Amino acid sequence: MSIKEIKEGIRNKKVLFGIKQAIKFFKKKGKGKKEDAKVFVVKDARESTKEMLKKEGIEFSQIKGKSETAKELDLNFESEVFSIK
Repeated sequence: MSIKEIKEGIRNKKVLFGIKQAIKFFKKKGKGKKEDAKVFVVKDARESTKEMLKKEGIEFSQIKGKSETAKELDLNFESEVFSIK
């Protein structure tokens, strides 16, 4: 389900890649707008990445591993964090 959402978000140019982009987006949006976006973290993401999101109060869902996700999304790079705005 979530991979499908990310694919659709990429087509619509509404996906942000990476932890810094996710945090920047949420800080810019403000606290009342967090429900408007979805954040996905790969299952083999570093613990520090997950801790950074938790520290910022950003809720996330876990998806497949980095390489599996990159392959399914037809990306030529790997990312730990995907945000759909």
